[in-house]
Amino acid sequence: MMRKSFLLIPIVWIIFNHTFAQSRQHKQLDSLFNTLFKQKEFNGNVLIAEKGKILFEESYGFANEKNGQKLNNHTIFELASVSKQFTAMGIVLLEKQGKLDYDDTMSKYIPELGFDDNISIRNLLNHTSGLPDYMEIFEEKWDKAKIAVNQDIVNVFAKYRPKLIFQPGAKFQYSDTGYTLLALIIERVSHQTFEKFLSENIFQPLKMRNTFIYRSRFKPKKIENYALGYVTDSVGNKVLPDSFGKGFYTYYLDGIVGDGTVNSTTEDLLKWDRALYGNKLIDAKDKDLIFNSVKTNDGKETNYGFGWFVVNSKKYGRIVYHTGGWPGYSTYIERHLDSDKTIVILQNHSEAKINSFLQKVRAILYEQ
Repeated sequence: MMRKSFLLIPIVWIIFNHTFAQSRQHKQLDSLFNTLFKQKEFNGNVLIAEKGKILFEESYGFANEKNGQKLNNHTIFELASVSKQFTAMGIVLLEKQGKLDYDDTMSKYIPELGFDDNISIRNLLNHTSGLPDYMEIFEEKWDKAKIAVNQDIVNVFAKYRPKLIFQPGAKFQYSDTGYTLLALIIERVSHQTFEKFLSENIFQPLKMRNTFIYRSRFKPKKIENYALGYVTDSVGNKVLPDSFGKGFYTYYLDGIVGDGTVNSTTEDLLKWDRALYGNKLIDAKDKDLIFNSVKTNDGKETNYGFGWFVVNSKKYGRIVYHTGGWPGYSTYIERHLDSDKTIVILQNHSEAKINSFLQKVRAILYEQ
């Protein structure tokens, strides 16, 4: 009996130390985000997990500044460009179904743009297409009294034929245009709306019940527990982007999907994170493509896979991440593949700078 008692002591001590460390981490993270909130540098939700277990999950601030509705762990946010990983996954799933090939030309599915027939689906996925930014072109060419949809991007590009910035594969340049065209390819290949395809093939199978496509001006609907997105006006007040009128791009580009418009919660994004470690949606071969940096034609690393930035950190190992920014929202997801740590940050104030405190979050998470 005495021998067993001695064996129990180190086990109890390990459990105590682990619990104490987690408690200390929680206090440090809460102190960090409370300070940021008081300094008006943070308004949003945070979830941090290790091996799928939530270590820290808190909300700071308001979903609706006007009526004082507070954020909570189930509040829904616009993800902005964090949405791109779901667009990329839609293409991966169609490739697995044998309905397209990554090296198919874009013009095979969008023949209206046949004059750029050297651009492949792979180029669109990893931002090496050379396509110019559609937002700049729409700022100049589009009738802002109308809300544009993805087909309008094709129509405008077909009409004005803007020149490529570089030849496909020659360079890496982040491209919202490419991801809007990927969304259109998903629709044409699947014969479903982008919204329905993602819902039936990703969100529903993973039980992401609070994740969906939402375009508040194009298809308005009432959503409970929704975080309204705020920007700062010229005199420093928090206002909604709609206060700038219909000539502001958040209004007339609201019908476009693929580069943004997925809405979700921190807890649903943790479900997504867990699925990416398993084989329910994809296998090891798919993950090698999604989570590994692609090279340009001259052999330079892009540090981007399929919908994810990729980095090898000396401190933390392999990390994949994506940022999202749109008037009213600043979002982030980071996955540490070697240690299975996950950081999700969703803010409904777009002036907040995630990079200003992210290194502190990592240091606390690794007890540095």
